[in-house]
Amino acid sequence: MPNAFFEPAGTDGRSFVATAAAAGPWSAQSQHGGPPSAIAARAMELHEPDPGQRLARVAVDILRPVPVGKVTLTTRTLRPGRRVALLETVIEADGQEVLHARGWRIAIPGEPAPAVPDPRAGGTPPPPDAVEPRKVQFRGAHTAGYLDAVEWRYVTGNGFETLGPAVVWARPMLPLIAGEKVSSMCRALLVADSGSGVSATLDARRFLFINVDLEVVLTRDLDGEWVLLDAVTTIGEQGTGLAETKVSDTGGPCGIATQTLLVAPR
Repeated sequence: MPNAFFEPAGTDGRSFVATAAAAGPWSAQSQHGGPPSAIAARAMELHEPDPGQRLARVAVDILRPVPVGKVTLTTRTLRPGRRVALLETVIEADGQEVLHARGWRIAIPGEPAPAVPDPRAGGTPPPPDAVEPRKVQFRGAHTAGYLDAVEWRYVTGNGFETLGPAVVWARPMLPLIAGEKVSSMCRALLVADSGSGVSATLDARRFLFINVDLEVVLTRDLDGEWVLLDAVTTIGEQGTGLAETKVSDTGGPCGIATQTLLVAPR
């Protein structure tokens, strides 16, 4: 297993080579959506940083499969501001744009805002230490990449072997880039793109269900390495699916992720 999802390529700080750990379940040559989404967020966090703001929302559009190989990132500020700022990162590979990401940075108040929890929140799940790790079972898939680079602990569900909603603790076992700490938003994006996978409702050997986007909103920063995904997927008869994932850490709920799915028979 490599020691990170990406390695720097050159000294410009914009180019990276995705390692084999970034490969998704559909192909050893294409990245899982999590790693490129996370490195796009990292680029936003490093672009004209403002210590008085936090990256609270990131929306990613996946234009085409992101290859396991060299990628180049270009980041710009679309809307500067003291209270809110909108940034954009475009990832290119082999001369094509493969991913667009936009992120809102929101001002951090001088004193804590009153916290209002989600009144629909259910019971407290068992902590990750109380759940046995489980290797993802996905027959016919490429598992020797991203799926093996993340530790999975299922509270309910069993990956692709048990269809339907799932609650699972996930922890990336590699950093995005060796020697760097993974930020809260980057960690959330790394695993939230798995919401549609852990809550799969169709047999992946018979149907494709590929997400074309990913949006993550965090009402507060994640605390610790573990991310809890409470995910459910619904599908309409016209071939469009929606994966909705509540995102939590060991302290409780802290955000939500959504994915729009292309669903079609193989």
